[in-house]
Amino acid sequence: MDEGAAVHRDHQLAEAVRLREDGRREEARERLLALSEQFPLDAEVAYQTAWVHDTLGLEAEAVPHYVRAVEVPGLTPDDRRGALLGLGSTYRVLGRFPEAVTTLGDAVTEFPDDAALKTFLAMALYNTGRAHDAMEILLTLLATTSQDPDILGYRPAIEHYAKDLDATL
Repeated sequence: MDEGAAVHRDHQLAEAVRLREDGRREEARERLLALSEQFPLDAEVAYQTAWVHDTLGLEAEAVPHYVRAVEVPGLTPDDRRGALLGLGSTYRVLGRFPEAVTTLGDAVTEFPDDAALKTFLAMALYNTGRAHDAMEILLTLLATTSQDPDILGYRPAIEHYAKDLDATL
């Protein structure tokens, strides 16, 4: 991309994001769709386009943009994490539970310290009938991240039961 096209893209993308943040989502969507046509291999444009569709409740329309965002290089690690979370969560909302589990499971492997990814993975696992796996993730997350003194007092027991809720001490 030449310098002039890059400046145009950056300006248009920043404006579209500002519109979304200001609550002018439909206007942002129109601009992002136009940018997506101009820059079909731009991961950041794809991510922002997916995001605006999600904010409008247009989850099915968001999916191809999320897929493109995570399949082509160009996102910062934080944006990649957000795109994977958005894609996995969107799959779950659409009832595409196996795809949600796969996407979120891969994302947790890539970003193992991300509690939000683990939480959404647990929800998707629950939706596929894997309640035990979901509870293991959530209990482990609770035990390792809570600052609540009552939780901290029971941390060893919670961690034990996270491995197997049917176990006894």
